[in-house]
Amino acid sequence: MFVSQFSYLNEDISHDSAIHDINEEAFGPGRFARAAARIREQGPHDYNHSFVCQDGEQVIGSVRITAIWIGETKAYLLGPLAVRPSHKSKGIGGKLIELALSSIAGDDDLPVILVGDYAYYGPKGFHMFDADQVNFPGPVDRTRILISKELSPRDVLSGTVKFRDVSA
Repeated sequence: MFVSQFSYLNEDISHDSAIHDINEEAFGPGRFARAAARIREQGPHDYNHSFVCQDGEQVIGSVRITAIWIGETKAYLLGPLAVRPSHKSKGIGGKLIELALSSIAGDDDLPVILVGDYAYYGPKGFHMFDADQVNFPGPVDRTRILISKELSPRDVLSGTVKFRDVSA
């Protein structure tokens, strides 16, 4: 029987420094220029849906979820997702995504979008969609905007992506 050496926890403020270091290591200084970073600057991510992975006491991976609006539609933004290079290819990223999506599942089946590689996120349940009418506050490669659920032809997401306050 396989027993995982990793533990998965809801993120809390005590993890901030380690997550900062992991994201810096994974994405470098260019991470602040990304369109998704412009959204996260508008307000805090949702700790209730954000998770970390620990190896012993060391935080080795994290995924953050931010509540957003896409025009008039409530949704979530997944990211950043990062795992320390020393722990890549061990299923940690996939497990973090699974936990985040499961925690959101009871929230009125709201869509989750991200900007990322379909080759990685497709097998984890994300789909390409027509994002021509989805406007991020900064440059973004529209072919990399993915969504967590298939949209019917009558479901069109349109409008500006911006922070949605869920603290009230």
